[in-house]
Amino acid sequence: MKKAGIALIVVAMIVVIGTTLYVSSIEEPPPPPVRDDTTLRSTTSGDVVGFVDAHGARAWMGVPFAEPPVGELRWRSPRPARRSDSVIEALSAGNLCPQFASLLSGAGPDTTPGSVTGSEDCLYLNIWSPPNAHDLPVMFWIHGGGNTIGHGGSYIGAALAISQDVVVITVNYRLGFLGWFNHPALHTGSLEDDSGNFGTLDLVRALEWTRDNIAEFGGNPDNVMVFGESAGAADTLAMMASPLAEGLFHRAAVQSGGFDPAEVTSGQRYERDGGHRHSSRELVSRLMVSDGRASSAEDACAIQDDMAQAALRDYLYSKTPEDFFTVLDAGGFGMIDLPENFGDGHVLPDLDTREIFSSTDNHNAVPVILGTNRDEPTTFMVLDPRYVDTFLGIFSSLKDEDAYRRIVYYQSRAWKVRGVDQLAQYMAAAGNPDVYAYRWDWDEEPSLLGYDLSTALGAGHGLEISFVFGEFEQGMGIGYIYPGDEAQEQLSRSMMSYWTQFAYTGNPHRGRDGTDPQWLAWGSKGKTSIILDSPSDQGIFMDDEALTYDSLKAELAADTTFADASEHCGLYVRMFRRGAWDETHYRSFADGKCATFDPDSFSRF
Repeated sequence: MKKAGIALIVVAMIVVIGTTLYVSSIEEPPPPPVRDDTTLRSTTSGDVVGFVDAHGARAWMGVPFAEPPVGELRWRSPRPARRSDSVIEALSAGNLCPQFASLLSGAGPDTTPGSVTGSEDCLYLNIWSPPNAHDLPVMFWIHGGGNTIGHGGSYIGAALAISQDVVVITVNYRLGFLGWFNHPALHTGSLEDDSGNFGTLDLVRALEWTRDNIAEFGGNPDNVMVFGESAGAADTLAMMASPLAEGLFHRAAVQSGGFDPAEVTSGQRYERDGGHRHSSRELVSRLMVSDGRASSAEDACAIQDDMAQAALRDYLYSKTPEDFFTVLDAGGFGMIDLPENFGDGHVLPDLDTREIFSSTDNHNAVPVILGTNRDEPTTFMVLDPRYVDTFLGIFSSLKDEDAYRRIVYYQSRAWKVRGVDQLAQYMAAAGNPDVYAYRWDWDEEPSLLGYDLSTALGAGHGLEISFVFGEFEQGMGIGYIYPGDEAQEQLSRSMMSYWTQFAYTGNPHRGRDGTDPQWLAWGSKGKTSIILDSPSDQGIFMDDEALTYDSLKAELAADTTFADASEHCGLYVRMFRRGAWDETHYRSFADGKCATFDPDSFSRF
């Protein structure tokens, strides 16, 4: 999920108040795992042996599920992994896929932010299962990061597997220009190879591997739940949309997602012809200027247009990932705004979001959870000097708390429309009786050096993931922003219970032990979404709100609390540019004052 808005992975680490605080929060790394031969399993990739995790889970990390997509296999659909003749020691996560390094990339604190990290040989997955597991539900996690950063090994599934009796998988997939790239010079006549959807196809391949092998690890291949957050949630929706994924999974959970498939032409054309600013042709032109083959962008376009397709293909294959990164700017946390999830008509339907999810003929209509967090944009804003004052170089307080809260309130509601309510309405209307929605409201962070995170961060984007996994210390190393009290633990237990009951049955109901409030399907008894909060605050209860873009436009128009028209119009742009843009309505908005502001002059937050 990107275009005007790129989603993030677990972003609680942005509350780091300076490098010293971040480093001091990291404990000594645990000793490396020790091979345990009781974990020897036979797979289509070869025999693999793992270890026993500190939680008591059996763990296998860095298991290859596809042939490395290197050399001639770059920009090709993934091939099944060749079976290894020797035992694969699955003791650590596989390579990151190439990306800009950041605190959120999974590259580790010693990596210089903004440098290039990772390897094209990166198609690996990780598995955790309880001891003596047999025929258990499988929870298949897709990491987020704008589809340009992130790493499956950043998420530890041991606590979830042990406490809830499930098998957990986390997976890598090709990112950025290696995951989604569509240039005509690369076309072979194969519908999959020519789709440009290599990251999407990697996830399908990982699900095929799961189908063929997960019984060896105690999982039931006929009961697989795909779930993900942010870009991983968008990719979960891509699995629901892809006919190639039909039958490979049986439930889906979409955490802070949304689905906006890119047109194939956006990835192929020059920007002047309606393509994306980082389309394949635009990147080739920049490469030619960068390596001296062309003197200007115009010169590069002319050279590219005159080159034989075979020569242009060879040129692209001669470039390293680092060459591409030199012509791209790292955005927030190393992410890049690139086109992805192309509606090519084979891997993904050549239809818009409404057409896909309003008909069961156009998507895999499995039971689904859809949710967002109450304060989604705070994650992007909490350290932004436009909104936050500093003292001695440390972020200390919000400059204008009322304005801050307005931005958070309205943009979160717009995300809820796009990622939950609109999709739920489509799917329910298509006849799916098993659509469940939530809003996550937990906001009980402490203050750090006087900076009140409960207000500045609150229920921000990505913070719910630790609650679902039951893991607040390992993986991303973000435990210090959570108080670690009983209220936090109780909400986490409830969320793990709901998610795994859904994995077992396709209905979260009252959780695994039947003691939580009942989570009703969308529209049941006049209710729509469950509110998830700790017992020390609101607790857990069903709500009846159902938002639309029209209702949000009316609410924004009626709000008289804005300090000036610029703030009012800026929020209109940020809320509706992605899914409900109406140029005429914008120009008449705020008594016509918005006509004086260029929509492109407003940043995302």
